[in-house]
Parts: sequence; structure tokens; C-alpha cells
Amino acid sequence: MMLVLTVAGTQSLTAQKTYALLAGVSNYGDEQVNLHNTTKDVKDLKKVLDHQAVVTSVVTSQYANLDNITRKLGAMVKLAKPEDNILFFFSGHGDTGGFITSDRAMFRYQKLVEILRKTKARNVAVFIDACMSGSVKSISANNFGVGNAYPKIAFLTASDAEELSIENNWVGNGYFAQAMQKGLRGKADKNADREVTLMELFTYIYNDVTFRTRNHESVQHPQFVGPESMHSLVLARW
Repeated sequence: MMLVLTVAGTQSLTAQKTYALLAGVSNYGDEQVNLHNTTKDVKDLKKVLDHQAVVTSVVTSQYANLDNITRKLGAMVKLAKPEDNILFFFSGHGDTGGFITSDRAMFRYQKLVEILRKTKARNVAVFIDACMSGSVKSISANNFGVGNAYPKIAFLTASDAEELSIENNWVGNGYFAQAMQKGLRGKADKNADREVTLMELFTYIYNDVTFRTRNHESVQHPQFVGPESMHSLVLARW
């Protein structure tokens, strides 16, 4: 898997670097709301990225609070050059309009986009494994800056706007996080060219997650929110 985020087709330049921030919250300070696998989601994804030249920062537990994630995102945005790319992954609780940090603050998707859109990086790929994460679509509907209105940020979310995001305790990951890891390792390579594009990854994640949650009370339907120009973005080589 190669998250150097090179772009196929008309965008043929190879990115110099990819900067990744991976955030996961399992402990929210209350056994009634704590999660079991979200920190492991982050650690397992880091193992995938460690095989590649990805500059990765990880924040978990109490360190994945609102201020710390905001600060690290800002630093990554400033560090990335025009030929670079950015990846952000979050695993934890979510609600309509944002995800929940370890200090139980709402990190609103609008704020996330406001931070990310300031970067000079070529492309920004955001992966959210949280309940109601598909509510980020409302930003696009309001022309805030996601999708074709701002053609370098794409969101892949674990669920639709009113759906839960389910953990798979048998394998120790969320269904979305598990599918993402498998896809980046090569299973999403539909045309067998040994590359995984953003749309190939989303298609694999969607099919895998909807199939594996089909017998749950709430079936998950992962969502893609982003410009068509990013469909052919190469996320992985294997």
C-alpha cells in the first residue's frame, strides 16, 4: 500500500510527501459510552502506513481532544507543500454535524473543512469512522466547500447522516476501519493494475460494510463526498 497519493490521468505528478493525522478515542471517561476498538483502528491503520513513506502523527485517548487535534491539523496544513497531500482519519463517537473528541467536545465538520481548505496541498482525503458521519453532506449542500465547490477535499464516511457506525468486536475494528485497511492492502484493486484509487477504495468499503452489517439492526451505508476530479487519485500501490 502506498499512500503517496499520486494522481492518475491528467494529474501525473508524484507527490513529494503525504502527511497523515490519525485520531482515535476509546475512553470517553464513562463506561456507558466508552468504545472498544477505536484506538486499535488507529494503531492498525498506522501499521499499514508504516510500510510507506507517509509522515504519520497519531493521537489517541485523552490526547485526542479538541485543542490537540485542532493544533495538529493546523500544523499539518502549514507544513504541506503544493506537491504534497494530506490524509486525516478519525475513529470514535459522532453526531449530526461532527465527531466527538476525548473531552466530549464536538469537532464540527464545518470547522474541519475551514482548517483543511487553507492548505496548499494538492489533495486532502478525510476518513471518518463515526456515527452520523454522512451528515458532512450538508456542508456540500450548502456550498461550504466540499465537493465540486472546492475540488481538493474528499470525505469517505462510515455511515449515512442518520446511521450508526458499528464496531466489529470479533476482529477488533470498526467495520469501516477494517474495510479501509483491507482495501488499501490491495483488495480494492478492482482492475488489477496494482493501484488503489480513491473511488476503488470507496466502492470496496461500501460493498464490504453494507454486506457485513446486513444482519444488524442498523445497516451502514458509507458515503463519498468529494469532487469527481479526485476519483482517480491513487491511494495505494502494492
